[in-house]
Amino acid sequence: MNVLDSASRKLQTAKTLIEAGVFRPARPDRLLRTGLALRRWGPTAAAGYTTSAIRYPDEPAIVDDLGSLTFAEVHRRTNGLAHALADRGLGEGDNVAILCRNHRGIIDVTVACSKLGAHALYLNTMFSGPQITEVCEREKPKAIVFDEEFTELVSEAGRRRRRFIAWTEAQSEGRHADELLEDLIAGGDASDVVPPARKGRITILTSGTTGSPKGANRKQPESLEPVAALLDRIPYRAREHTHVAAPIFHSWGYANWMLAISLSSTVVLRRRFTPESCLSATAQFACSGLVVVPVMLQRMLELPAEIIDRYDTRALRVIAASGSALPGELATKVMDRFGDVLYNLYGSTEVAWATIATPADLRAAPGTAGRPPRGTVVKLLDEDGGEVGPGETGRIFVGNEMAMEGYTGGGHKQNIGGLLSSGDVGHFDEGGRLFIDGRDDEMIVSGGENVFPREVEDCLAAHDAVEEVAVIGVQDEDFGHRLKAFVVARSEVGEDTLKRHVKSNLAGYKVPREIVFMDELPRNATGKVLKRDLADEPA
Repeated sequence: MNVLDSASRKLQTAKTLIEAGVFRPARPDRLLRTGLALRRWGPTAAAGYTTSAIRYPDEPAIVDDLGSLTFAEVHRRTNGLAHALADRGLGEGDNVAILCRNHRGIIDVTVACSKLGAHALYLNTMFSGPQITEVCEREKPKAIVFDEEFTELVSEAGRRRRRFIAWTEAQSEGRHADELLEDLIAGGDASDVVPPARKGRITILTSGTTGSPKGANRKQPESLEPVAALLDRIPYRAREHTHVAAPIFHSWGYANWMLAISLSSTVVLRRRFTPESCLSATAQFACSGLVVVPVMLQRMLELPAEIIDRYDTRALRVIAASGSALPGELATKVMDRFGDVLYNLYGSTEVAWATIATPADLRAAPGTAGRPPRGTVVKLLDEDGGEVGPGETGRIFVGNEMAMEGYTGGGHKQNIGGLLSSGDVGHFDEGGRLFIDGRDDEMIVSGGENVFPREVEDCLAAHDAVEEVAVIGVQDEDFGHRLKAFVVARSEVGEDTLKRHVKSNLAGYKVPREIVFMDELPRNATGKVLKRDLADEPA
């Protein structure tokens, strides 16, 4: 990049951050202290709460099931926790495993790790005990922080490791075998922490929908350009309220929490998602932003209209969705109900983000994943690494500052010309909008014809009687593979009816040979369908 391009990017970044309210007039002494803190900490979680405590000490930073904490309180709490963890032998470069739902504890320990230069390893709350043990054996965390409900699950993984409880239903009652974070915070030194020589990393685990979860190693950003790139497409503004309903242990929830602290916004959290409690919290705190995975939107729209109408969500300017595919029909229904405030981000744990669809994109082309934000390059490549033409399907490769550095257990996604494979295939429409056609390892060859399940899923999902659907390929003696569909119906419908629906809209070889009706599809905590579980379903 030449000097002019670099200067232009810096000007664009500054303009976006000013428009979002990140930079705004303040008392000279606070501006000076904020600048010094940013210089010392860089664009990290530690910096977010340190600077916000300087600028807005008495404003609410977190609202969760226990109540509200100000920015000054969070800063002091995380100082105390960082010192207490250091007293227990944790420090720069150590891995800390975190198995927590959305509440103040997951933020406390993440920020404390950032202040220490320790690495935060997020564990999925839907992992089994053996999965947690497997991950901890591979990643070798020095400590594990968990909600008390997961005590049995971490019993094996927690051996010979420091163990701390982040949440207990009886916060002040009885004795616990493990130390409580709240006790560490109360007994820790609340004075400022000396910044580490090296910033800690964040390790987000892949969803594990098709195999064992891998750890995607991601360093902290070197500048505010990634934040500005997202704010350029998703209109969050400073000092507003954002309800992060998506789990923070997932890259989508984590990214939006980091955006919120960059904006000194109040983060609203609930430990458990229910459709009505999500609407209630959004209305109660006049949230302008709601962060979800698509299945959460689906569950909210399944509520009776009179229940949805109870909650005033007119303050919402952004419903930000990601984590799994957003069907075009669902996007349209959400906007018809809540207004044109829906933004859909496509990415992966490995590549961070690739494209963002605005409400205008989703109205013009329902089902689109949108266009690349500033600073991100997306190319569609064929098997030989050459770019495919407009409208043609190719493997999706992405480049930006937030892409992973590699898997913690070794290995990497395919890299071509500095761009990482997202693991998906897709095509661009005439307007330059990306559409995801499926996983590159899910393509089914049936009778010599190539089929991607996503196209068949979208077709079946468009039928009025279908609530949810997933399609996989299974072995077939005559055709090599055949399509098998799993359907959750919202009204009575027969297998033959759905097959005729597919045949009338797609080529004959794309009609599923089998359709299995289920009460619900198996999903992980971020709403992705666990297709490996479906493959084990009896015929």
